[in-house]
Amino acid sequence: MSRVAKLLTVYREHIAVPWQQGLAGIQRVIFAVYDPHDELRMRANLVEFEIATKAAGHAWQLIDITDAFPAWMAEQRYRESYFENPEDLDGYVAGQIAGFTQALEQDLRKKIAEGADANTVTALLGVGSLFGLTRVSHVVEKIADAVPGRLLVFFPGEYANNNYRLLDARDGWNYMAVPLVAAD
Repeated sequence: MSRVAKLLTVYREHIAVPWQQGLAGIQRVIFAVYDPHDELRMRANLVEFEIATKAAGHAWQLIDITDAFPAWMAEQRYRESYFENPEDLDGYVAGQIAGFTQALEQDLRKKIAEGADANTVTALLGVGSLFGLTRVSHVVEKIADAVPGRLLVFFPGEYANNNYRLLDARDGWNYMAVPLVAAD
């Protein structure tokens, strides 16, 4: 059985458990952690996660942010000069481009408000594309309270000792989300 199939099994079991009401936004976040090398396999099997969600009696909303930065950059007035001197982007050197992060958070909040209710799993795909632009932890913390149901973050990286590492490349961070990992 592939690692993605194992993760799907873990997700299926988790999502079938009745949801506790009255949780804070941060407590309604689920990280589906998978090996970055399995990205294409994960994307090919997304429909299986949707089927598992619906079989458990919940609605499904998928938000793919893979192209969020190129879309944001295309709207920037000085985009050509930013490509020539990326350090001119506010926060580029620190790894947190403020304007992009704020625009992404607003866009995510809008999409969540339009398509989710208290029985919806809002799945966030493409967080690996945020690497070097903003921190996944920051984005999740900013939008968690906007999700009325559950926020499922497809996370290409690793989880160990309550510590998440995006793409196995950056220092990890502690986060109170529910981690789902493929059982060995």
